[in-house]
Amino acid sequence: MLDSRADAYALLHALGASARLLRHLQLVGEAADALIDTYNSLALRFDARLIELGAAMHDAGKITFPEELDGPGSRHEPSGQALMLANGVPPAVARCCVSHAAWQEPGNSFEELSVALADKLWKGKRDEELELRVIDLIAAQRGQSRWDVFTTLDGAFEDIAAGGSERLRRSVV
Repeated sequence: MLDSRADAYALLHALGASARLLRHLQLVGEAADALIDTYNSLALRFDARLIELGAAMHDAGKITFPEELDGPGSRHEPSGQALMLANGVPPAVARCCVSHAAWQEPGNSFEELSVALADKLWKGKRDEELELRVIDLIAAQRGQSRWDVFTTLDGAFEDIAAGGSERLRRSVV
């Protein structure tokens, strides 16, 4: 049973995840936690557990394709989803292995977009299109305009991204 981020890390470790991959997933998790805190401050309806577990497992396929931890490649995405499904991970969580990179595709949930956003922000990278997708979903939920939500979230995204250099420093194992 996958009840917590610690369970996710234990499963990944048992499947052969390197210390470096686990560290990356933990650092993305820090960015995800900051997003969750921001969402909670706005009293949003969302699945925090899916964001937590999705961030914890989004790069699971790099167990199979470790060269993609340092270099380009997307083979880890479907491989990670298949590996997670084969190990009893709920489909919505396993899907984050693909959707974190395919966030521009239609049909991604708010939680999946949040995992993708955490995977950008952890290292200090901002992606305007991705951020606006998240903002638009929040604006729709709150019945507000994009720009009313933008002013709050832009600052939060900037604060998370501002810690990127420090997280990158800690990513070296």
